[in-house]
Amino acid sequence: MYFSAEMVRETERRYGQPKLLRLNYPTPREHYDFIRSTQKNDRAHDVTLYLYHENRLAVTRKPMYPEGAYRPPSGGLNPGESLEEGAEREGLEELGLRIKLDRYLLRVRVDFVCGDRRIRWTTHVFRTQLAESGMARLEPQDRHEIVEAIWTTEKDFFGPMRRGLLALGSTGLLYRVHLHDYMWRVFGWG
Repeated sequence: MYFSAEMVRETERRYGQPKLLRLNYPTPREHYDFIRSTQKNDRAHDVTLYLYHENRLAVTRKPMYPEGAYRPPSGGLNPGESLEEGAEREGLEELGLRIKLDRYLLRVRVDFVCGDRRIRWTTHVFRTQLAESGMARLEPQDRHEIVEAIWTTEKDFFGPMRRGLLALGSTGLLYRVHLHDYMWRVFGWG
């Protein structure tokens, strides 16, 4: 387990108690198999980063996403990596920015269910800040994983970008859309 119970307790102590959410998604076999294929070294978590700057949110587009489909950066910790190290690495890889964690907003426990098989997944959502003031130019470092990173407005994020993710028909991206909708309802924009 990359994200141990002790790490969760320490994270809560440093960045606050998150809201908790439980979700369950019936998942077609092909979507289930894809999610399972992303579980390198049995990883069952991701850290999702919300970075706002001048009332805009940093979002990324992956190679398999169509033009216009974006979401906040996320990724998993590597074995032996601390939460801060993993978040900072993801910020550099996906955004090309040095970031720091600000607040632990949400912990989501989601089950992707296919017949009698189940993937138990946990998403840890954080609000982040730029580690260096004035350095907000997005330049993803991992071009294999991220095609593009941009700053977006609330209107575009919940309009064309949301529709772009839903158009892919993926259970995993449906979960991401629901996650972003929940974040907006509970925490607002920025």
